[in-house]
Amino acid sequence: MSDIKLPRRLDLSVQYACNREGVPSRTDFRRWLRAAEPGAARITVRIVDEAEGRELNRDYRGKDYATNVLTFAYDEGEDMPLPEGLPLMGDLVLCRQVVEREAAEQGKALDAHYAHLSVHGMLHLQGFEHEEDAEAEEMEARERSILAELGYADPYAGER
Repeated sequence: MSDIKLPRRLDLSVQYACNREGVPSRTDFRRWLRAAEPGAARITVRIVDEAEGRELNRDYRGKDYATNVLTFAYDEGEDMPLPEGLPLMGDLVLCRQVVEREAAEQGKALDAHYAHLSVHGMLHLQGFEHEEDAEAEEMEARERSILAELGYADPYAGER
């Protein structure tokens, strides 16, 4: 079944569970996620407030604070392996207040930060990690390349 070639299709659902002011459109998310995932995918993006972001981060990662992006791959864990040949499936949860605060603190345009975090989350759904230095370098290089293709500056430029 691994020889099956899925069409390049992105089924995208965007949920706004908070004030939508300043939050990118579904069209923006589609463009960013498509750039990071060239194959078939079924993705839900949920924009949440700080309370929901904190609750999810606490319940699923054991960290009692809201974070910028959480990624939930549907095939994560041994209890939920998906049959081979299905599209990439998962959820990205972005916390509006955290994203806004980080963009302001880092002097980045808000849409550029949303684009970066969307690409970052999509790469996590594909199995990219950044726990080890070599993994982080590979993932960051991929993010830089994708964001450059989208017309955005290097999101890590200020960190070096």
